[in-house]
Order: sequence, then structure tokens, then C-alpha cells
Amino acid sequence: MEAVLAGYEADGADLAPRFEAIDSAGLYAPVADFMPKTPARIADIGAGTGRDAAWLAGLGHVVVAVEPVAALREAGRALRPGLDWIDDRLPELSSLRGERFDRLLLSGVWQHLDDPVRAAAMPVLAGLLPDGGVLVMSLRHGPGAPSRPVWPVDVQATAVLAQAAGLRLVHRVEAASVQAGNQAAGVTWTWVCLEKTPPP
Repeated sequence: MEAVLAGYEADGADLAPRFEAIDSAGLYAPVADFMPKTPARIADIGAGTGRDAAWLAGLGHVVVAVEPVAALREAGRALRPGLDWIDDRLPELSSLRGERFDRLLLSGVWQHLDDPVRAAAMPVLAGLLPDGGVLVMSLRHGPGAPSRPVWPVDVQATAVLAQAAGLRLVHRVEAASVQAGNQAAGVTWTWVCLEKTPPP
């Protein structure tokens, strides 16, 4: 994780405009049916510059933007000072313990966690959801930037990990990358929606 965060910190000035060029509604189109239609509490974990968090706040939701990389968080604060920004990271998310969110968003995050961190993170994420709450994740397939390491993501293994934490796979869809550079590199994505189910 330290190498990933250092890479984002070093590349932050170049990444911020690239992040800002992405249309949030288009990015989340594959999971649009699982985005809240009425005001909800949402945590955007790995929020970057807050692009998606601001979009959701504009739709009437109460949104927390969680971003561990100072360069991205400060760029986001300058662009969107009205957002609720938190400096925290997976798997701890200690700042959010005890809170509940109707939706959790992890866009472009999971590939940066190795298997032990994923195993520690999933129960933490599940603990932030009420029954019926949904974790919306994008799972990356393909190479990453040399400065920001990525690990292979297996969709079925992710679903099994989620199930052990009390989350049920309710939606899965494949999607192309929305960034030209990633498209050229052969990067694709799988979006999954994982619903918190009550214990038996």
C-alpha cells in the first residue's frame, strides 16, 4: 500500500486533470440501477479529487469523500471546499467506524490492494453498511502504471470474500475503460454490486 500511495502522491499533479475529465454519470452507467434514487448517505472511498462525490452531492445525497493521498485530497478541497473530506484508507477506515452508509463506492481502488489487505478490508466495508446497503465496486483487469502497483483481481474470489463478510453479489457487468490510455493498454473493468444481507 505504501508504494501505491507514494505513486499517487508523486503523480497527483498529472492525475488530477485526467480524473476531472471523466464524466461521473457515464462512469457509473453500468451500475446506475443500484445508485440511490432518493437522498442517501454515501461514502466514496478513494475519492481522488472528489469528482464523483461532488456529482452525488449535487443529486441530493450526503456524501463523505475519503482519500488518503494528500495531493489528490488537497486538489479536491481546492475545487470542492464544500465536500466533507476525510484522510483515511483501507483496510482501517478508522474514521468511519460506527457509521452507516446506504452506499459505499470503490471506483478504481480494489486492484491496489493485495490479497491480505482485501481480506482485512471486506469485513470493514461490510460493517459500514446497514442491511440492504450496497457496496459498488469496479474491478480492474489489465496492467497498471509502474509507479502505482496493481494486483490481479478475480471476480469470483471477490464475491466469495464478500459473501463471507455478509455481502451478496446482486449485480455484475463487464465494461470498457473510459480512458483512452487504458483502452490502448487493454484495460477492462468488471462492476459488481454487493448487498448487505441480515444474518440468518
